[in-house]
Amino acid sequence: MNLRGGHLPELGYWTYLILALLVAIEGPIATLLGAAAASAGLLRPMPVFFAAAVGNLTADSLWYTLGYMGNMERILHFGRRLGLRESLIEHLKQNMIKHATKVLFLAKLTVSFVIPSLIAAGLLRVPWRRWFPSLIIAETLWTGSLVLIGYYTTEALKRVEQRIEYAVLGVSIVFVIFAIVEGRQLIKRLEQEAEIASQKSEVESRKS
Repeated sequence: MNLRGGHLPELGYWTYLILALLVAIEGPIATLLGAAAASAGLLRPMPVFFAAAVGNLTADSLWYTLGYMGNMERILHFGRRLGLRESLIEHLKQNMIKHATKVLFLAKLTVSFVIPSLIAAGLLRVPWRRWFPSLIIAETLWTGSLVLIGYYTTEALKRVEQRIEYAVLGVSIVFVIFAIVEGRQLIKRLEQEAEIASQKSEVESRKS
């Protein structure tokens, strides 16, 4: 009855804590749903953004901590469903030594390989002060885009005549699509480099 009347149950800030938990587990889908609820008047936009950002950063911190624990077998066990491979993580570790901030910033924006990058950073014990600030900036851009998409998609359905909403929505969608495509291409390049490096090491071991 409350939902039909355009109101959520009176949970106060618990609503946003629950949203943060859902974002940490489900990611972009939960963020989009939270933004759509804000557009419908069920939630407030800024708390939705902060809840989503906190949820994502919490999940990122957990993946870093998992890498920091340094048990590769345990890491691969948890990450097998996400397509994690030891060769990819090892390759990211090599790039992380020189370009930790850049790698994690791009990983966050492209989404596709943020988890193995965070694990690699944890394995190398990269200090928080080196990577967390850049991750916050990337998180602001990524989550902000998702919130805009969810919010203005719902608004566009309610007010088709407002062209500015379509413009903001279009820019946000292009950004997300670009990030996903670039992430997939980057993963392919990294996997190819990892395979080449593995083949070279095998050839050298045979020669020796």
